[in-house]
Amino acid sequence: MKITKTGSKDSTTFVLTGRLDAGTSPKFESELIPECENIKDITIIFKEVEYVSSAGLRVLLMGNNVAKDHGGKVTLKNVSAEIMKTFHMTGFSEIFNFE
Repeated sequence: MKITKTGSKDSTTFVLTGRLDAGTSPKFESELIPECENIKDITIIFKEVEYVSSAGLRVLLMGNNVAKDHGGKVTLKNVSAEIMKTFHMTGFSEIFNFE
């Protein structure tokens, strides 16, 4: 997985490419969680994400919870129909903000 991060004082955008799974989620977690602790507006672009495993879902949920605890929010953008099915089946579609 490739992770591209851009940001400013108040917002950070992650662009993910590839698979968010057990092999790649630790690296994403190490980048996402510190941002969620310090930045109010986190956007994660899923346009090029091929697959999300339960390990990837765990990282997303953890990031969302940390952001909320610090008064922030996580928004997921450009989620494919296939991955959106996973979010619906797991109830994540009720937890996250989508664009």
